[in-house]
Amino acid sequence: MRTLLIKALLLLAFPIASLKAQQALDTYIDFGLKNNLVLQQKNVNLDKALLSLKIANGLFSPSFTLLGNYTNGEGGRSISFPVGDMLNPVYNTLNQLTGADNFPQIENVNQNFFPKNFYDVRARAFMPILNTDLVYNRKIKADETLLQEYEVGIYKRELVRNIKVAYFNYLGAREGVAIYQSALTRAEEGKRVNESLLANGKGLPAYLLRSQSEIETIRAQLVDAERQQDNAQLYFNFLLNREGNAEIINDYKTFEDLNRAQAQILESPSISNREELIQIQTLKDLTQNLLTMNKLYWAPRISGFVDAGAQAENLNYNSNANYYLVGLQLEMPLFAGFTNRNKISQSRLNIKYTELSEYQVQQSLTMNSLVSRNVMISAIQNYQSAQKQLEAAQSYQRLIEKGYKEGVNTFIEAVDARNQLTSAQLQVTLNQYRILIAQASYERETAAFEIK
Repeated sequence: MRTLLIKALLLLAFPIASLKAQQALDTYIDFGLKNNLVLQQKNVNLDKALLSLKIANGLFSPSFTLLGNYTNGEGGRSISFPVGDMLNPVYNTLNQLTGADNFPQIENVNQNFFPKNFYDVRARAFMPILNTDLVYNRKIKADETLLQEYEVGIYKRELVRNIKVAYFNYLGAREGVAIYQSALTRAEEGKRVNESLLANGKGLPAYLLRSQSEIETIRAQLVDAERQQDNAQLYFNFLLNREGNAEIINDYKTFEDLNRAQAQILESPSISNREELIQIQTLKDLTQNLLTMNKLYWAPRISGFVDAGAQAENLNYNSNANYYLVGLQLEMPLFAGFTNRNKISQSRLNIKYTELSEYQVQQSLTMNSLVSRNVMISAIQNYQSAQKQLEAAQSYQRLIEKGYKEGVNTFIEAVDARNQLTSAQLQVTLNQYRILIAQASYERETAAFEIK
């Protein structure tokens, strides 16, 4: 009864421990999504795309401009008005008839085109009334913003996968260190047994030398495993934009994810949630809008303006200097060296290329999802085989070790049994984390991980 109670408590406690470890990994993922430098750069590009969309929207609003100019000049072209030649004979006749000099003689006028001391200050309001380029430019900028947003989402999924893989690589390297430390303890115990046998006249000096060689080999393997652990820690913290030696919580429990992997390999992978598919569809919309805009090159562009200001000579100002001017502007292209026709052909080719890309992306994503599931199936089968090998190696090592102490088995058999045990332990650990790494890749290929 007591044994059953202990097992029940362990079963209840195990999911809780797994949940805590899963929460730690989720915390790392959230931290990485907030602090990863590459993701921050992509978010900057998204912000730039949003500003471009705002600029495109702003082109529909009226613009107000203050303009002013001052001009003064002499010389150049001029125009002559023979006012004196025309009026002086008339004035002479009038003076003779009246017997007075009421009509003086006047000079001919010679007027230059250049104004003298002339100023013109005005405020202009300008607004487009009909412009198809602005309409489709706004649509294109909106599509470009969506493309950049999906680009951020794609990198987020890739970052989540990389964080998970780096985390599992670190845990695997850490367990590898523990396995080599355990192997070193067994080798040192084997050396102690050989020393005892040699002291009692039952051993050989060669066995003692062989034990020391085994210890040194395992120490070298342990050093290499520790370096792998350090490198895995550095890369994991690099993804999270943390200090390289920052501590990593290593109480992750694999039981829940291993069971979930068993269920996932029975499912048919789906790629319907992949951002790449939505991205390519948005790209098709963008190229279609670009084609429509190029087709409407002949559409007239109409805009209106209102000027209100003052102008006069010699810097004088009075009520007569004030003026306003209202106008409409029409622009309609007629011929541009067939450039518009070529732009239309170019846009059609872009649409065809995008359609081919869509088919290629679908095929590629489907293939990758199937491959990732096959990798997970293979990892699960190898893990199950490695577990059986470990059970056999543990039993074999215990029997050989006991037999060697009793003089039944040879020293070479004892060394071989220890090496088999170490190798089996490493294979179990390696294949266990291969399942988790394959599972992370499968979630990436099927967009199964929910990104907050």
